[in-house]
Amino acid sequence: MDISIGNAAPDFTAMAVVDKQFKQVSLSDYRGQYVVLFFWPLDFTFVCPTEIVAFSESVAAFKERGAVVLGVSVDSQFTHLAWQNTPRAEGGLGDIAFPMISDLTHNISKSYGVLCEEKGIAFRGLFLMDKEGNVRHMLINDLPLGRNVDEALRMVDALKFFEENGEVCPANWRPGEDTIKAGVDSSKKFFKNWADKDAVAN
Repeated sequence: MDISIGNAAPDFTAMAVVDKQFKQVSLSDYRGQYVVLFFWPLDFTFVCPTEIVAFSESVAAFKERGAVVLGVSVDSQFTHLAWQNTPRAEGGLGDIAFPMISDLTHNISKSYGVLCEEKGIAFRGLFLMDKEGNVRHMLINDLPLGRNVDEALRMVDALKFFEENGEVCPANWRPGEDTIKAGVDSSKKFFKNWADKDAVAN
């Protein structure tokens, strides 16, 4: 299945580590919530723990927005658990607040278009699904490039605002800032204010 914006995200069922227990999870379990699904290349590596811990520490912020975080790599659930049981000072994770999903078959990574076939690991993919399970945002980084959790939160905020208000969100938008009523005439109020601010700044 090819993944594309606006279409249903590929469903999957796989084993995961949840609260340091093994549990089978499916993407469809989270229907009715926003889902932030991210992939990392491999356990016990270097950039990956910084991302995983950063997402874990922001789980409450995602939850406030009605979103859940799910993480996937090609490692087994046993390796995930061993990594959680390794202290952070030694490159481990400690407690992680979201499901760490095992993709030993590589089927999930393939279906999301993030599998690096040459190395048998996943690129740093991130996907935002709406409450109906449709893909609304995706980002894929090469292996050395860590992601920004604040930007993932901003994407959830922007999607949530659009769905609730019908107005679109400009570049670098944050909650509370001006949005755009999409339309030739209706957008002019935003663009006038935007131009005025730009003139003052220059």
